[in-house]
Amino acid sequence: MTAQSTQARIPAAADAAAPGADQEPVHGAEIVVPLNRLKASPKNARKTPHNAATIEAFAASIKVKGVLQPPVVEIERGEDGAATGNFLVTIGEGRRQGLRLLAKRKQIKRTHPVKVIVDTENDAHEISLDENTTREAMHPADQFEAFKRLADEKGYGPEEIGARFGVTATVVRQRLRLGAAAPELMAAYRDGAMALDQLMAFCVSADQDRQRQVFEQMGDYRPVHAIRRAMTEAKVRTDDRRAIFVGVVAYEAEGGTVLRDLFTEDGGGWLEDPALLDRMVSDRLAGLAEEARQREGWKWAEAVSDYAEVSALGRVYPVEVVRSEADAAQIAVLSEEYDALVSGSDGQEVLPDTVDARLEEIDKALQVFGPDFDYTTGVKARAGVMVLLGHDGLARFERGLVRAEDALEDQRPDPEAPEGWSEGDEREGEAPPAPEVEADEGLAPLSERLMIDLTAHRTMGLRDAVQADENVALTVVVHALALQVFYPTWGTWTPLQLRMTVTGLERLAPGVSDSPAGRRVADRLEAWGARLPEEARDCWGVLMALPPSELLDLMACCAGVGLYAVRDPHDRKPDALAHAEVLATVTGLDMTGTWSATASSYFSRVSKARVLEAVTEATTPEEAGRIAGFKKGDMAEAAERLVEGKGWLPSVLRTDPAVDPDAPEPEGEVTGLPQPDDDAYRFAAE
Repeated sequence: MTAQSTQARIPAAADAAAPGADQEPVHGAEIVVPLNRLKASPKNARKTPHNAATIEAFAASIKVKGVLQPPVVEIERGEDGAATGNFLVTIGEGRRQGLRLLAKRKQIKRTHPVKVIVDTENDAHEISLDENTTREAMHPADQFEAFKRLADEKGYGPEEIGARFGVTATVVRQRLRLGAAAPELMAAYRDGAMALDQLMAFCVSADQDRQRQVFEQMGDYRPVHAIRRAMTEAKVRTDDRRAIFVGVVAYEAEGGTVLRDLFTEDGGGWLEDPALLDRMVSDRLAGLAEEARQREGWKWAEAVSDYAEVSALGRVYPVEVVRSEADAAQIAVLSEEYDALVSGSDGQEVLPDTVDARLEEIDKALQVFGPDFDYTTGVKARAGVMVLLGHDGLARFERGLVRAEDALEDQRPDPEAPEGWSEGDEREGEAPPAPEVEADEGLAPLSERLMIDLTAHRTMGLRDAVQADENVALTVVVHALALQVFYPTWGTWTPLQLRMTVTGLERLAPGVSDSPAGRRVADRLEAWGARLPEEARDCWGVLMALPPSELLDLMACCAGVGLYAVRDPHDRKPDALAHAEVLATVTGLDMTGTWSATASSYFSRVSKARVLEAVTEATTPEEAGRIAGFKKGDMAEAAERLVEGKGWLPSVLRTDPAVDPDAPEPEGEVTGLPQPDDDAYRFAAE
């Protein structure tokens, strides 16, 4: 709006003018004074200046509607008592500041005429104090409804209303939403039966029927977080992994609606059509799976919702790609140049354009050669890929998965083996019955009983030889472990009777494979799987070529994945569980890096007493006391917020500190083992 158009809206009162020094106005007279002749009164009772937002609101109102209430002024006099021609604003300093702001922005002139009322009888300080103490501000509910009336009756949008009252469009949207609250809620707010933050929680949704329903159901107990949860149940938050994966924009493009939260700083919200969202997630995962199948050449591809479906299958790993000497040399040259450019640019926040362009060229050239490790064509012809949604909202590709019917023939069970009999069924001192042998005629095969006798002697000799060679012994153990971890369980490729079970944990705790610890375990398996040969029969030759340090690393990888310390009431192993606590101590296990207490992971699954115990330990007894009267669901959510970032763990996840070997051992205690008053020990021993 131009200065000219602004002035046209503000009453100019051209027929009046500021009186001269010899023509003083009388008490109560309305006169027009140039803006630059109005000054702040030193007798104004308000010593704290108006804040910038208030001055902005005055300026916006005056710009559109003019000065609605004339300021009250007194005549400024010099030391000799004569009028100076200026006027001191006793009441209306905020309006004067709003006018000065418009003049500063050149939307009105410095000499803009302002209608004022002269007071020559009252004490200036007293009437200023009176003005600020005997008035009552409009109830916020009246303001909310008044804003809504402007929008409904005059069609003003949030931007227009904001411009007319000097507030942001966001504030206007909030007030319009509050003004549209159910009448019952607004009446309770006016009567003082409801606080503003409670009304805001109800108005997260504009559905008045739902507002009334929740209002009636909750009664007098209405914590803000419980109201907000009830108003948004059956909706999906915008920070949910499904919403992150699909994208809110794509969801809206499919006709999905989003309930925006107008009353939080992050401006989050909720997706109101979970069925549509789930369908979009499923369709997109299926599309990514099919793209991977066609692009990479897998036999099959599938989108799944649960990691348990992945862990139920066998797996093969990529192998190192064999390159020609020319390709290897070219890759080495490009890699060296890339590293040199990066090293030469150390300390520079922004790379030179020429360097950046060359790095991009090298990167594209290296990509042409493909990855250093890849699956062979034969593996892809019998294996597949599964795609599932990770906890971070990103798609996870699990490659090299083998179904039972696609396993190599020599790794499948022998259909000719007698039913109920296998190599592992033999026990020391026992042997299958020897069949009758006919009379020896020429070089007949040795009898089965003799074969068993001779090979038993050979086995004893082999035991002696392996015991005498620690390097071979280490390789034998690692070989047996690697076979059971990295290869299908069909077939026996080692004489070592070392049996290890790898038990999947996903069915026991959904999402555990996608936890930080689960991903680290998977990454180690992936790294070693890429180094091992595709077929089990070739594994021994590879391991024999490894130094002891790498064999130990592989053994740690295999031993770790074989650990099972789940406390199952149907599978009680107190000694094994007690040793698991010892392992936790010696490894310095810290579960705060892989697990945190939330409403879903812990608080909603334990008693109220346990929740309060956790809050007390993580914070203070006073914080626990504040939520002691909450309902279970509300208490769980409140506890999650209170313990967040505190590193609190339930006792079953805590690790006992290592014991100083030089410290005296207390009587009646076993060093390193949980004591009888420990929750874990009691569970195992029951």
